[in-house]
Amino acid sequence: MHKYLIIFFLFSCTFISIVRAQELQAKVTINASRVNTTIDKKIFNTLQSQLTNFLNSRKWTDDQFNPAEKIVCSFLFNIESMPQTNVFSASLIIQAARPVYNTTYQAALVNFQDPDVTFKYIEFQPIEFSDSRVQGNDPQVANLTAVLAYYAYLIIGLDYDSFSPKAGQPYFLKAQNVVNNAPEDASISGWRAFDGLRNRYWLVDNLTNNANNILHTVIYDYYRLGLDNMYDNEQQARAGILQALNLLQSFNREHPNTMFVQFFMQTKVQELIGLFVKANADDKLKALDVFTNLDVGNATKYKEQLQ
Repeated sequence: MHKYLIIFFLFSCTFISIVRAQELQAKVTINASRVNTTIDKKIFNTLQSQLTNFLNSRKWTDDQFNPAEKIVCSFLFNIESMPQTNVFSASLIIQAARPVYNTTYQAALVNFQDPDVTFKYIEFQPIEFSDSRVQGNDPQVANLTAVLAYYAYLIIGLDYDSFSPKAGQPYFLKAQNVVNNAPEDASISGWRAFDGLRNRYWLVDNLTNNANNILHTVIYDYYRLGLDNMYDNEQQARAGILQALNLLQSFNREHPNTMFVQFFMQTKVQELIGLFVKANADDKLKALDVFTNLDVGNATKYKEQLQ
């Protein structure tokens, strides 16, 4: 009898460890301070808890992650308005990080704001997601988990790409599948090509288009030839980073206004300043030329801190 109890206990511990070692270590925050409504605000605490569990307990890949390998990320929903009962309009800030070899430094993978996430939520409603479209679902209900799944796959794809050339492609394709199966509703934006050049459709299209394979090289070179050498040789690491960004600059000349370029530079602006502020004068000049060409909007910030 005791033998079977021990076996059951060991099986239970194994199951628990697997559940706790999923791919993401996500923190979800719902900020509803801007909404003036009589609604009981505890609904946002419930939503926050449900979304955190959804992101951290779902199995997003076929791989087994150790607890230390989980990708640290955060999702901040700023609720902007409540246009209808139980319908919320929000902006979403997504951040994710990746460890740098042999250091305690966490490099930015994602630092991005999605300006328009409209969703419907009734307290304690199931938080569900399917990789294929489920006909008949309320599109405003489905939009919430579709957005989270999209960014979960994007984060995982970028993480994989940063360790091995083009290893993230299966997850970018999964994100593209989310786009293809996204809720169809006139009030829901960000999923379609005609919604503008700065949306979910175009970001993942940039990363799945075979004509843009150089973007995967940029991601890999930036982290593996650049950041992961920082512990051993800072100058060599900076050279690897500049090599990656020179590739990105060449791509940008041939494909101006590509969303991934804006996305990447928006994620990296503070990191790049921190990495090059102590560089020698020659490396700073090279860096300034590349940074200001790729990220015109932050040119003044680069010049003020690196000149």
